[in-house]
Amino acid sequence: MTDRGSLLAQPLTRPSAGRIAAHLGLLLLGAVVGAAGALVQSAWSPGGLLLALAGAAGAFLGGSRATGGRGGALAPAAGWMIAVVLLTTSRPEGDFVFAAGVGSYLFLLGGMAVAVICATLGAVRQPGGPAVRLGK
Repeated sequence: MTDRGSLLAQPLTRPSAGRIAAHLGLLLLGAVVGAAGALVQSAWSPGGLLLALAGAAGAFLGGSRATGGRGGALAPAAGWMIAVVLLTTSRPEGDFVFAAGVGSYLFLLGGMAVAVICATLGAVRQPGGPAVRLGK
């Protein structure tokens, strides 16, 4: 019986090509969810905001569960942040996506809070080995 120790004490391994592709796909999914949420959040007064935040939470938590680690929640969160930050800038013509209202700020701050919550609650890979409870 060998004790492998904590997951943090394990040596780093090179990620597989499938894992990299999954995280890139989740990054793109997060960008799409962020862009769609930016358009939907102001469409219907409270419902659009809740729908946009629920979509973001689904992408973040689903990515975490699909990959089996917190990186699966961080990849769509990064894509979401990139899309939302790019959409906050105004164009030379004066067009913009986000109005200066409470709903826009709730979407921005709420999306960041949802990303942190989903990354915290996300699945963490457990090290293989014997049971950690004493007496087992």
